[in-house]
Amino acid sequence: QSLCPQWPYCRKRCSYCNFNTYVVPAVDEAAVRDCLVREARTLLRLSQVHRWVHEGLMAGYGAHQCPLATPHPLPHSITSVFFGGGTPSLASPRTIAAVLDAVAGAAHLPARAEVTLEANPSSTDTSRLTGFRAAGVNRLSIGVQVRGALPPQPCSPLRPHGHPLPPQSLDDAELRLLGREHTAAEAREAVEAARGLFPGRTSIDLMFGLPGQSRDAWAQGLEAALGLCDDHISLYQLTLERGTALAAQVRGGTLPSPPQDLLADMYQTARAVLVAAGFRHYEISNFARKGALSNHNLSYWRADQYIGVGPGAHGRFVPQGEGSCSREARVQTLEPVAWMREVQSQGHGTRSRVVLSPLEQLEELLTLGLRTDEGVTHERWGQFSPQLSLQAVFGVPGEARALQEQGWLLLDGSGLRCTWAGLAVLDSLLPDLLCQLQRH
Repeated sequence: QSLCPQWPYCRKRCSYCNFNTYVVPAVDEAAVRDCLVREARTLLRLSQVHRWVHEGLMAGYGAHQCPLATPHPLPHSITSVFFGGGTPSLASPRTIAAVLDAVAGAAHLPARAEVTLEANPSSTDTSRLTGFRAAGVNRLSIGVQVRGALPPQPCSPLRPHGHPLPPQSLDDAELRLLGREHTAAEAREAVEAARGLFPGRTSIDLMFGLPGQSRDAWAQGLEAALGLCDDHISLYQLTLERGTALAAQVRGGTLPSPPQDLLADMYQTARAVLVAAGFRHYEISNFARKGALSNHNLSYWRADQYIGVGPGAHGRFVPQGEGSCSREARVQTLEPVAWMREVQSQGHGTRSRVVLSPLEQLEELLTLGLRTDEGVTHERWGQFSPQLSLQAVFGVPGEARALQEQGWLLLDGSGLRCTWAGLAVLDSLLPDLLCQLQRH
């Protein structure tokens, strides 16, 4: 399992942002910290990610699996922690350390567990980064455009459906367009400082499809990013969300909307450039070299359990502490003050919890797993569907076979996955695949 603490506050709202973020005159950090710690302990206890696990099947995969037998002294780990937001680098290292101490006290947090913090250049001077490292952070997401911690929607190279940090840029004009408070030079300095403290574990994100962005400007941005980056890059297409300043400007004709063929060309150009530079395209939006994959994000694509902590956080886990054997989709209360009241009164601020049916779990596994270059393996599918194999669903005449014959999909001894060409058009493949799954 993984844990996803959310720090909901930002210094300012960016022009494209419609995420669950808050700009307030002052933050009672001690109160927020206490609530993050308490909710983390409560939900870890509820999920029964204790220091010891039961021997036999765990309830983390299929809808009908429960722990068996008696406690057996094998540590069950929180494999990763991802501090998202909002702007979590605005929190103090003390808050980060307190949350990690709470996790280590309630579950097994291995010394080598991946602990990622998202950061903005304006809150990442070297002394602050040093404090985060001392608190337990060992991976940083910073730099060109910075995204959020929660798992992406099962579709193309778009933003995650969690709470991404505002995008940044290496171009001052783009920074002004996006409403950022720092300069391109400050962004470069922040990335360089991060790489010095987190070598091989600093991720930068790129955003394309900005209003008025040309193919040449995008190519130049890629070259600049390759000169600055470490070993992980994430790539996202800007989405114009209703209610944002940027969307209003595009709708009103003040700013142009990039044509779809240009967006497709930008994405394919980036894929080719990054792969040529030694990066593995391991997920629709993510590229890594030298083994620097994000384990936390991989846990999403593989449909592992994760616990969301903090205002608006999302989670997927089995609340075994209540005697349940069913995986739930959970969302915490959005507004920070209301969330804190709930945590203080009942130990957690869960606003929504929905039991996922076996079909819904398979749909999530399919749509998320196909985002990766490994796809959905037979082994992982069998953990969710022991009675109905991948071959039985997608190896028979139907939509999936047609997509295989057209060169978009592969079904072999490893599992079901997209081809290089298919990965770029996954959006258009999923409706047919989901229909075929639903018929079974």
